[in-house]
Amino acid sequence: MYQPYPGGDTQLPETPRVPAPASVLNAVKVMYVGAAVSLLGVAVDILTIGATKSAIASRSPNLTASQVDSTQHVLTAGFVANGVIAAAVWIGLALACRRGRNWARITGTALFGLTTLDTLAGLTAPVAKAATLWAILVWLAGLVAVVFLWRRDSSAYFKAGAR
Repeated sequence: MYQPYPGGDTQLPETPRVPAPASVLNAVKVMYVGAAVSLLGVAVDILTIGATKSAIASRSPNLTASQVDSTQHVLTAGFVANGVIAAAVWIGLALACRRGRNWARITGTALFGLTTLDTLAGLTAPVAKAATLWAILVWLAGLVAVVFLWRRDSSAYFKAGAR
């Protein structure tokens, strides 16, 4: 049997990893902050349940007390689920971007676009003002991360297919 490389080891040498530029590292840090802010937003949503309930009642005076309670419960459950899922997505995208996965940069940008629409729609939602302000903080973290991810040195890193 023919062995192209003596010693029996036929594995190719591992390709060295290209170090991530500062802009990608900064984007990753901002994404971790976004995850933390999303989780803290869950606490804000829970702590402002009373204000959200009041906002629902004042915005829809024709609702019964039971309907206001039900609406508030559904909104709160949705906010909690959204915050936990958002934190997991932030962390997953941060890890993938750190590894130079271009799909993560594109996915993060697309999700930022959806978050922009959601944040704009949420400005008129019957929720506590603190919850609305917190949503804007999450949106700002997304904006900063996207700006860092699309800088010239970041683009070169992602195009190089850093592993």
